[in-house]
Amino acid sequence: MLGGAGILLGVAAAPAQAAEVSYRTECIPPSISGLPPVEGTTKVQITAPAEAEVGDEVTITWKFVQAASKNPDILDLEKDTVKPTGTLKAAGAQTADIAMEGPRSNPPIPKNSDMKLSDMTGKLKLTTAGEVTLTPDAYDINVSKPISTDTKCSPKETVPSAATIKVTDGGGGSGGTTGGLPTGLPTLPTGVPTDLPTGLPTGLPTGSSPASPTASASDTGGGSGTGGGSGGQTDFTGKEVQVPYACKTPIGDKNATSPVQIDAKKNGGSFDLTVQFKKSVMNSPADIPKDSVKPSMEVVLGGADKGTVHVEGPANAKDIKSGDPIEIPNLTGTYKPGASGQSTLSPGVLTIKALGTTTTCTPTKTEVSLTLDTSQQPGGASGGSSTGGSASSSGTSGGLAQTGAEDHGALKALGLVAGTAILLGGAVFTFLPRRVR
Repeated sequence: MLGGAGILLGVAAAPAQAAEVSYRTECIPPSISGLPPVEGTTKVQITAPAEAEVGDEVTITWKFVQAASKNPDILDLEKDTVKPTGTLKAAGAQTADIAMEGPRSNPPIPKNSDMKLSDMTGKLKLTTAGEVTLTPDAYDINVSKPISTDTKCSPKETVPSAATIKVTDGGGGSGGTTGGLPTGLPTLPTGVPTDLPTGLPTGLPTGSSPASPTASASDTGGGSGTGGGSGGQTDFTGKEVQVPYACKTPIGDKNATSPVQIDAKKNGGSFDLTVQFKKSVMNSPADIPKDSVKPSMEVVLGGADKGTVHVEGPANAKDIKSGDPIEIPNLTGTYKPGASGQSTLSPGVLTIKALGTTTTCTPTKTEVSLTLDTSQQPGGASGGSSTGGSASSSGTSGGLAQTGAEDHGALKALGLVAGTAILLGGAVFTFLPRRVR
């Protein structure tokens, strides 16, 4: 008797049978991956009672001898994060879709190694005398970390039956009788399909019009450009620039162009900077746990001053549900000038850390968003890095901040990662399993 074999409930155990079948299978990665289907061979062993009686409820076991694909060379899957579900077809004297389900129980699965799926079980109430065949059909593989994703696998050829249950009319007594008329009821499905939608990215709206640039702090009316004169300007709005990024991701190089704007607010001899990503909107195609996505940037100084200014945003403060907007908050930091004169500020290297992965995006050309008249401050940037960024977004109350000036509303840009995707401008970078051979 095989361990985990099908058993007959409510009557004495009948001899079990176990048979293996294989079939060509197509597996569809989660929609957020943008990856092509994977084809492979599924090998399944079905275990069920060889004989049973009308009215019995039997338990059937589906054992994966081989899944259709391997775990690709992207991420190691943690222990107890993989859960299979599927459908077993009953036909012959009785037809039904039997819902099969396995526990979320697996050993650690390294990158580029065989998937290890737990055994699935399901129950069938026998209603009609005769032979009932059992044939494996579609199955899903759910991975719960780093975010919940589903890979859906279905047969690409006719699958042979894997087991047959000979069902006899029990005659209503424990000993059973032979002959007589069938007492079964019309067949009813006992399972439901297990396919669950994983969500799709929404289109990118056109957004609102960009802010009008204010090119220089020389508008303060003070020739020295310090902005410190009577009635001097303190708020400086940069222009929106299209920044072409070359990104290094966990699955290779990606390119994207993203609209970025740098604003400044004078604070003594320094400037509080706010970097906004504009006109990029996406709804989350999956649940994202809190504290999963954290962006930062090095603003590049030019003109009179040299060096960089580190700005950063907070990690998402709460879970983002599938279908909800996902945003990159304002990136903030303090610029302490290291030189006097006209200094330019341009978007620099962008880093997004998410769920244990890091994506680094470097501009392929310099695009000046803001020019300021600056006065040298002790410990200022010239040639080095200015003071660090702040995890709080200016003008917001933490969490996922609104981006854009007040009259622009909630302009959003984002990143979503690891089993995941990063959105820069209109480009989605996917970190989900690649095609497996």
